[in-house]
Amino acid sequence: MNMIKSMSKTTKNNAITYAMVIIAFAVVQTMVMTGNITSLMNGLLVPLCTYVILAISLNLTVGILGELSLGHAGFMCVGAFSSSIFSQLTVDVITTGWMRFSLAIILGAIMAGLFGFLVGIPVLRLKGDYLAIVTLAFGEIVKNVINAIYVGIDEAGVHFSLQDVTSLGLSETGLVLIKGPRGITGTPKDSTFVIGVILIIITLIVILNLMNSRTGRAIMSIRDNRIAAESVGINITKYKLLAFAISAALAGVAGALYAHNLSTLTALPKNFGYNMSIMILVFVVLGGIGNIRGSIIAAVVLTLIPELLRSLNDYRMLMYAIVLIVTMICTWSPKIKELRERYSLQNWIQKKKHAKEVV
Repeated sequence: MNMIKSMSKTTKNNAITYAMVIIAFAVVQTMVMTGNITSLMNGLLVPLCTYVILAISLNLTVGILGELSLGHAGFMCVGAFSSSIFSQLTVDVITTGWMRFSLAIILGAIMAGLFGFLVGIPVLRLKGDYLAIVTLAFGEIVKNVINAIYVGIDEAGVHFSLQDVTSLGLSETGLVLIKGPRGITGTPKDSTFVIGVILIIITLIVILNLMNSRTGRAIMSIRDNRIAAESVGINITKYKLLAFAISAALAGVAGALYAHNLSTLTALPKNFGYNMSIMILVFVVLGGIGNIRGSIIAAVVLTLIPELLRSLNDYRMLMYAIVLIVTMICTWSPKIKELRERYSLQNWIQKKKHAKEVV
């Protein structure tokens, strides 16, 4: 008990976030093992982990850096396809599933982070709506390029085409990697709920430690006042690129998890289009910009609501929209914020403590 009291406020908040994820995992895993979960909900577990990682990683760009990015689905797409190609090429070489999947995740993160760095060099010179438009364009370009190309490999090397599979000119032992709009088929289904939760915890460790580090404080100072940050010697370009690249790399991790949960991976608008980027942004905004715990809750709740309301058919998306509006009001209304703070558990504890001191 004394150890808990001696913890700093930041450490307590981080511990609560980790505990929330671990408790939720324990409850859901118990339900899965005892058979108290439907097949529909069981199928949603890995996508839920994917969306949570995407929401946390985008919060680094939007909430901590203070830049509006709408290209997160593009980085997810890069991570998904690069990791999927790696798994296909090494499935006969690396027979241990967890080792191959671990390397695929690392490769997906590196490729997405590299794209984030390269895109960030020109893009982060822009601000506000202009930055959002350019990042949105990047996401659409990535999706459309993957839909347009055919890629294969044989003894002669890698072959590319913009026409069809036949025009690749592969030998009999050749392997088609990307089949244009048909995407990639045959990716090993290595993703599990346990691995998804482990990746969420790793993402939290990266983001929370970054936020509480000297680098994180420099990034937040850029968000709060760019001119003041620059005047005290903070390298604006360096820290903005760092935050953007880390955010993109974590989106690549989510993409790898997503890709290895599907037998066929295609770059469809619903998977990697601008609607996906906007949905991830909705998770961040509704959870509270800069609030990591809120992003996790928002991603889970807003993913489950459409599925739980599926029986309502035509009214499902109407109910979803109503929930969004009510959540926005409850999150951002000044009066509701005041009521929430007044009747919060922390405020009640402080009152009890003050009453004891007075007595």
